[in-house]
Amino acid sequence: MQGSIPAHTPVHAHDVRVAACALLLELANSDGEFSDAERERIRDILQRHFGVDGDGADALMQEAVSATRDAVDDFVFTRQVVREYDLPQRMVLAELMWQVVLTDGVLAERESYLMRKLANLLQLEPAFLSEARKKTESAQRAP
Repeated sequence: MQGSIPAHTPVHAHDVRVAACALLLELANSDGEFSDAERERIRDILQRHFGVDGDGADALMQEAVSATRDAVDDFVFTRQVVREYDLPQRMVLAELMWQVVLTDGVLAERESYLMRKLANLLQLEPAFLSEARKKTESAQRAP
């Protein structure tokens, strides 16, 4: 899921990992709270799926926060993800997005809306979004 940028290169603003991280952070903040559990979930996702260590995860999050401040809307990030990730990679990203949204066990209305909006911008079918949610919920229930 590392895109076209090698996993251990320095983080820079045009890195697709920054765009994906920005989307994860947007979802984590969409209900008005960015909990420690959500922060740790995102750090774990960045380490497992983006090939960075703890410091790299922190650097990605810092760069994503900065990029979010400069962006007009989410389209800039979703456009980059669509350009650099193939469909299977975008599908994995949707599952990761659900992991962030469902970290607190509650799906707020704003989170649900934003998931649908981002899935549309990522050119993912609604049926896949539903399947990704079910898969994430099942994985969270598993021991």
